[in-house]
Formats: sequence, C-alpha cells, structure tokens
Amino acid sequence: MKQSDFTILENIGLTENIFRLRLEGDTSAIARPGQFVNILLADRFLRRPLSVCDREGDILTLIYKVVGGGTKQLSTLPAGRKLNLLTGLGNGYDLETAGTHPLVIGGGAGIPPLFFLTRELIAAGCRVTAVLGFNTKDEIFYPDEFRALGAQVIVTTADGSCGTKGFVTDALPGLDYTSYYACGPEPMLKAVYRCAKGPGQFSFEKRMGCGFGACMGCSCRTITGYKRICREGPVLRKEEILWDA
Repeated sequence: MKQSDFTILENIGLTENIFRLRLEGDTSAIARPGQFVNILLADRFLRRPLSVCDREGDILTLIYKVVGGGTKQLSTLPAGRKLNLLTGLGNGYDLETAGTHPLVIGGGAGIPPLFFLTRELIAAGCRVTAVLGFNTKDEIFYPDEFRALGAQVIVTTADGSCGTKGFVTDALPGLDYTSYYACGPEPMLKAVYRCAKGPGQFSFEKRMGCGFGACMGCSCRTITGYKRICREGPVLRKEEILWDA
C-alpha cells in the first residue's frame, strides 16, 4: 500500500452515470489487475474505494458509477485538481490459472477491472473472450476498448436493446473456455458460479471502512474462515466461496 497525490487529467461522463477518471501519479504499488485504490474527498470521513480499470506507466484510469454523494462530488472535479490516493490495495486476480482461453465476465460497474485484466492476459499470450452485461443499450460502455486490446466481445442487455438478450449467463452456453474471471453485482456472481465451468475467480464488492484490513468491517465467511474483502479479497477463488442464504 502506498499513499500519494495524483493529478486529474480527465474526468468525463461515458454514459449518464458512468464516468472515466484519468490520473497521473505514482502507480508503482499497483501490481495486479483487480486491485483497487481509495480516494480521499474533501469533507468526507471515509475514502471512496474504486477498482483500477487500467495502469500504463504513471497514468491511472478509473471508471466509476455515480451512486451517492461521494461519487457525485468526485464527478464534479476538474482536470488539474489533486487527489490523495491509497494505492495497491487488495489481492487482485491470479493469472496463473487462466489457461489458453479465459473468459472475463462483467456486469455494469463491475466491468472496469476486467479491462486491465484483459490487457494482462493478452500480453501473456491468452485468447480472451469478454462477456459484458448491461441493462439497456444506453448503459453500454467500453466494448470497443476491449476489442482494441484484441478480445472477442459479447454484449448482453437485459432488455434486448443490443447484443444478446438477457444476462451474462445467457451468453455462456456453447462457449469454449479454460477458466473465467468475474466481477459484478452479487446476484450476477451467484448466477455465474452456478453455471460456469472450470477454475473461476470472483471479485466482490463490500462496504469498506479503512480499506486496508484494520477495521474488519468488510469481512465475509469462506470455507477457511472469515476473510477481509479489502485485504484477502476482493478476489476469491470459486472453491473457497460460501454464499449467504
């Protein structure tokens, strides 16, 4: 973990409530896709955790959804503003289990960390298929960016307004793959867990206090006991997950 100041280079809307934030600063603590940062905002007691969408040199890209006062405040900050970040948080995805043709499966605001993951998998020689799920075509972001990395992209929309009608799980039957990586809302993760085959890794979202393992506020139960999503997570392997009833 490292604390440092970053300068905002860009903070723009991609859809009505999805924003892309590009920052310049010390990214050296970010070692794996799936890790997250914690952003300090003026007059906010708790930092805001955001997953890393991409890291290239000293440029950090974050994509976030405006869901409350903190992210609304973040969306108003202009280029040139300084932000204090804790970086290198969480365990991230393990690429060693990918095989030759991994799937990345994302839903809505869970898609951003899969972009960095896809970049790293392709750089390692993998053939990647990205299944990206949205509610409607108006919420779609980043399919062309995944394609530009070299991934095959399948888009699903719950209302059928673009791509495959239904959820990400509706696109899985018939696909050939060696492993999968998933990130999204918990109902989506549960559905993927039930129907996807092979080795899997899941990135979870929990409300966090400190963001680095001190407060225990984001603990969840696994087959080996309680784990902190901010420290031992946010990525858990398929075989260690215990779903709440």
